[in-house]
Formats: sequence, structure tokens, C-alpha cells
Amino acid sequence: MQFENDFNRAPLVAIWEVTRACDLCCVHCRASARPNRDPHELSTEEAIGLIDQLRELEPGVVVLTGGDPLKRPDLFALIEAAVRAQLNVAITPSVTPLLTADTIRRLAAAGISRIALSLDGPDAPNHEAFRRTAGVFAATLRAIAAVQACGLPLQINTSLSRQTVRSLAGTAQLVAKLKPVLWSVFFVVPGGRATREQQLDAATCEGVFHHLYDWSETSGVPVKTTAAPAYRRVVIEEHKVRRQAGRRPRPLGVNDGKGFVFVSHTGDVYPSGFLPLGVGNVRGTRLAEIYRTSPLFQALRDDHQLQGKCGRCPFKHVCGGSRARAYAMSGNPLAEDPTCIYEPPTSMPSSTMLQ
Repeated sequence: MQFENDFNRAPLVAIWEVTRACDLCCVHCRASARPNRDPHELSTEEAIGLIDQLRELEPGVVVLTGGDPLKRPDLFALIEAAVRAQLNVAITPSVTPLLTADTIRRLAAAGISRIALSLDGPDAPNHEAFRRTAGVFAATLRAIAAVQACGLPLQINTSLSRQTVRSLAGTAQLVAKLKPVLWSVFFVVPGGRATREQQLDAATCEGVFHHLYDWSETSGVPVKTTAAPAYRRVVIEEHKVRRQAGRRPRPLGVNDGKGFVFVSHTGDVYPSGFLPLGVGNVRGTRLAEIYRTSPLFQALRDDHQLQGKCGRCPFKHVCGGSRARAYAMSGNPLAEDPTCIYEPPTSMPSSTMLQ
């Protein structure tokens, strides 16, 4: 696993969108996925070449995502090639009829290290209103049981919007019962089918951060937030107040382009899937070169270039604000995060105060 001082060389997480095809039609889908595969997506030969580029880059984990990765007929060949290359490979399949118990066992046998499944509500009406597919809630619970039955680590992903936040308490209760190795909570960013009206305001985000912290302390399940790095500030503040600084490691400052890279189904490279500023394509330039030398990536890794209150914030090294949200709302990926309620002090404290 990479650590923060290595982020100029290698990311902690590399996301590979192996296809945009998916049989669901979720209201927030970043990719605006459709059932059919894009004829321009990387061929099998090109995908094997990308695996070699990923091996060169040495990310902490490669996450195969989509769309639905299972819509790609060569998926298992790609997984086996990536495992042979000694990459740590996780996957986020969609819950459709393609995701059977036998498929989950095959994924485990192929060498997948973790499966992440989406759960956006505590019951069928809430989850299926968001995923817009009847029967997907019960199918998700069956898939979760199958993942746990074969011994694979389970991660649960939950998308928070103005629609799903209303049932967050119930979702949290269900997740606590399921006991995943990680609850990854994504705060919806405008883009694709997600609209500005779907995202949470700053006050709601702050309340959710404290709810997630308390829930994690009670349940014992770790929480990670996506597109809401200000949660890390809450973790640090709460640890300091509760004198629990030694209980968990200090959060790593992963952010868009900083310890994180996204490769699209056609090989385009972005700081994340939610920050749609392309900086090259793996068909013409090595992924390691793009990640390490792109001026945009270098700027995103330089906390001194952050603007507005994010630039003044004493937590900027561990948080830095959502760069994707800043871009979605202002057109400037270095602007302040508009959904963070925190107001930095007028004078910057020393970094030792934040340990």
C-alpha cells in the first residue's frame, strides 16, 4: 500500500472503467450507462496492455468498475492477467441477473480481493427508487450473502443524495447488521445523470459526517467517504475531543488526482470519474507518465494551489475539499469546496496541532 508521501509517484487507488455498459438505469449514474457496450472501448489486447501499464504504476489497489464490469465478455481473462501481474484487484459489479452466486465464486477463484456492492436504502422502495429497477434490493441482499459465503471481503457502497439521505439512519442500521469490511459513502456530485439538485448542502453534509463518525464508533465498521473529504476533518476533531487519537491511523489525504487516478473505458485518463478533465489516453501515453507528469495532476497534488477557504484551511493536507465538486459547481478544480461548512481560523495553526 502506498502512503501519502508517495502520491507523486503512485496512487493509492486506480479505478478502471472497463465498460460503460450496464443493465441498470440509476438516477445518479456518472457514466449515464446504457445496456450496450461502446464499440470504442479498449479491446482485449489494449486492455492487457493497460494491465502492464498498471503494473508499472504500482497502485495500492485496482478497482474494476463500469457501467457493469460483468457486461464485458473477457472480464475473467483480464482479472486473471491482472492477478498474474501481482496487482491487488477489487471489483464493483452491478446487481443484475449476471451477478449470480456462481459468478461471485468465479470472481473469488480468479483472485479478486474485494467485492463492493451498492446499497442505497434500507428497503426495496427506497433502494429501487434510486436504482430504478424492480427486484434489485432483494437481489442485492442475495449477492451480499453469496459474497460473504465464499469468504470474500465485502464493501458496501451507498450514494447519498437529497433522495437517499432521508433514509440514511435505516440504511446505517442495515449496514451494521451486514458487517462489511468497509462502508463507502459517496456524496453525489453533479455529472452524468446526477443533477445539482441531487447533491446535499453544506449543513446537511456536516450533520451526516458526525452521524457517520458516531455510527462507525458504535458499529466498529470503518467508514470512507467519496467526494466528501471533509469527513476526515471531523474524524480528526472528534478524536481530539474524545482523546482517541491513538485508536485509528490519521486519514490519508487521497483526493482527485492525488493518490487517485481514473481510466475510462476508452482509455482516457482523469483525476477521478467525477472530475471530467482528461489529461491523456493510455493508447498513446503510458499511464505512469500521465499520472506523474500531467500539469493538472501536479496542481491537484499541490495543496498550496488550493483557492478560497480550502487554501486557508489547516486541514487542507488531509482533506483538500472535493476537487470534483469544486469543478462541477464553479468550473475551477482548485476552487473551494462549496459543500463544506467549516470556516478556517484567520491564522493558520501549526501542522502539529492536527496530529
